[in-house]
Amino acid sequence: MKQPENANVSAPFSLAGDDTPLARELADLSARRRALATTDVTLSGRTRVLTVSNQKGGVGKTTTTVNMAAALTSVGARVLVIDLDPQGNASTALSVPHTADIPSIYDVLIDEFPIAEIVQVSPESPNLLCAPSTIHLAGAEIELVSQVAREHRLRTALDEYLASLDEPLDFVLIDCPPSLGLLTINAFVAATELLIPIQCEYYALEGLSQLMGTVKMIQKHLNPSLHLSTIVLTMYDGRTRLAQQVAEEVRQHFPQEVLRTVIPRSVRVSEAPSFGQTVISYDGQSAGAVAYREAAVEIITRDAPDGASETEEGS
Repeated sequence: MKQPENANVSAPFSLAGDDTPLARELADLSARRRALATTDVTLSGRTRVLTVSNQKGGVGKTTTTVNMAAALTSVGARVLVIDLDPQGNASTALSVPHTADIPSIYDVLIDEFPIAEIVQVSPESPNLLCAPSTIHLAGAEIELVSQVAREHRLRTALDEYLASLDEPLDFVLIDCPPSLGLLTINAFVAATELLIPIQCEYYALEGLSQLMGTVKMIQKHLNPSLHLSTIVLTMYDGRTRLAQQVAEEVRQHFPQEVLRTVIPRSVRVSEAPSFGQTVISYDGQSAGAVAYREAAVEIITRDAPDGASETEEGS
């Protein structure tokens, strides 16, 4: 029997499938990979210190810290990750040993160890360094209460470390615990920029006003140069109206700070830490890895306020 002219043709032999959402998504990803391959970024030669913080848990702070660090390294930057979370997940993701007997950031904060004595090189790259966390850091909040200059201990140690380097770092990323205790305050005082990952889910903005209130107090009393420079939208699923609404709302409130790049929900991003890797080394061509590399390029190319977001070499 002759088929009607408007009948659907069997899918295996049809070109109609080339315009499916999946095909468009794959084509877009391929185009983004090609664009990244030809992207040339220029590093300033100065050290930018960013603390990655959000008091809300589960928004991707550690995931953003380690993958952003690896992405920055992939375009030629020298990066130090300071793991200030007692869980030590950033150290795990970078394959850096952090057992109880390993010198760690705890020793820097409590016993005034030089950071140079605890820094380890990640197997991923000779330009990716990590100051690890250990289980001892869990008690640091209490121990810091009685310390002299307790809010400035990380900044003092970091300034001394940066001044001692023959080759300057391009970025320092500080991974914070999901709280506003003394560890996070130390991170705020040590940094000049604040990077906030925001999950594209309901309650995404909950607690953000309180966090910004804390930042204002830090600016007034402890660190006037601290400012919110970057917001990264994470766990984005463009198929849902909710994710789109959250992204629109955040962009309305922070039009200058939100990166154009969004980090999608990605199986590869979730799998990578279980192999002691970032998504950049685990599957560098995946959608998650491409997004982090795009975000890294965007952070590098963004102009920072003069004297506010960068520390001069040897300062």
